[in-house]
Amino acid sequence: MRRMPLLFLACCTTALFAQSRPETTPTELPGAETLLYRETEESPMRLFVVKPTGWQAGDRRPALIFFFGGGWTTGTPASSIFWAKFAAGLGLVGIAPDYRTKGRHDVPPMGSVADSRAAVRWVQDHAAELGVDPRRIVVGGNSAGGHVALWTGITHAPPGSREAESPLIKPAALILFSTVSDTSAETGYTPQRFGEHTTALSPVHQLDAQMPPVLAFHGDTDKTVPLRQAVALRDKLIATGNVCELHIVPGGGHNFGNDVPEWQEKSRELMIAFLRRHGLVP
Repeated sequence: MRRMPLLFLACCTTALFAQSRPETTPTELPGAETLLYRETEESPMRLFVVKPTGWQAGDRRPALIFFFGGGWTTGTPASSIFWAKFAAGLGLVGIAPDYRTKGRHDVPPMGSVADSRAAVRWVQDHAAELGVDPRRIVVGGNSAGGHVALWTGITHAPPGSREAESPLIKPAALILFSTVSDTSAETGYTPQRFGEHTTALSPVHQLDAQMPPVLAFHGDTDKTVPLRQAVALRDKLIATGNVCELHIVPGGGHNFGNDVPEWQEKSRELMIAFLRRHGLVP
């Protein structure tokens, strides 16, 4: 198996708070193919595809779609492309989609959720040309990217999303890093960003009876998204008969790979083992 170079988790994540300078929306990224998946009023939405060595037309490979974080405000696929390349190193097709954010497109989080669901639906619709098995698509994300990833595993379209752009089938698995899973007014992260839709856009309050298996990582000193969110998500999934493997990082903050460097490699090893158990590594 080809190993990816060791990088800080912070290189793969984006801070939740607005940056001082405007971000540039990438139209191409080194080593990736750029494809358009959705037209919006603000701009075209692209995704960046990394194909593994030996990929051929007609393949039916597993895929990993990974969404960047940034509090629905900052971030671009320039950070999540790491995970697309990591997936390609395992023999999967790696995909890093863009989605609209407050900073670049002046849209609320419901626009981010709508784009994430549309991206997964587009990959499913174009699975044959991508060499992807539509029933073996894994979806992941960190922080707010984990929030939108969770929404690709929930059947009904939330406010701001269209039923016609909902995923056709659930992801084969979800992989979540430091994820926002609760945006409710009572217990959620920054509910003011969601207006009247705090609970309607809160994944932990909208889970289906049957959800994809979940692998989650969360630091126990995360001051941005508290650990209690990950614990509540795990407990609810397990109570309803679903699978959730939560790894709590001792001493880890929101970007736990910075705080506890050994978890950079450990989290990836656990991720590979999880994918193997579910038949998602070739």
